[in-house]
This record gives sequence, structure tokens and C-alpha cells, in this order.
Amino acid sequence: MAKYLLAYKGGGMADSDAEREAAMAAWGNWFGSLGQAVADPGNPFGPSSTVAAGGSVNGGAPSGLTGYTVLSADSLAAANELAKGCPILDAGGSIEVYETVAMM
Repeated sequence: MAKYLLAYKGGGMADSDAEREAAMAAWGNWFGSLGQAVADPGNPFGPSSTVAAGGSVNGGAPSGLTGYTVLSADSLAAANELAKGCPILDAGGSIEVYETVAMM
């Protein structure tokens, strides 16, 4: 079974305590539905920067990534199906799914 990185883009933050609690419950339910497929639940991202080939550093990465999760799945298609239940989609975000390549 391969590992797949789900890279989250966008999505909104809840405005009220009730909305935050509902969002956390939705994430908890989604992770619960994934069971053993969750290799690393991941985290949201904070501030970012971009380091260029020449070593220069610019504030703010342009990709708009907001967090990640790593799942185990039998194929990219299976990982895509698992991603379809993610609550970030209901918050206006999107998910990029990448198969990771074991190098070591």
C-alpha cells in the first residue's frame, strides 16, 4: 500500500465558537471514517516563505497551501475517493493528492 499526501488549499476559518466546534466535529468524523488509512493526520500550516535556488528568501509561498494529511491507499484513485469526504471541501477549499515515492 502506498502513501498519499493530501495538500489542502484554501478553505475558510470558522467565525464563531459554534462554527469552530462543528468544523472540528466534521474533521473528527472524517478522520474516524478513514480508520487505518490515516498514516499522519497532519496539521494546518502557519506563515510561509519561499527559498529560491540562489538562496534568496521571499515572504509567503505562492501556492496557497493551508495544511496536509498523509493517507495509505491502494492507488491514486482510491486516495482521491478518500479525499472526497474531507471537510475542507465544504469550506470552499480544494485538495491536491500526491503519491509519495519511498526513497529510503
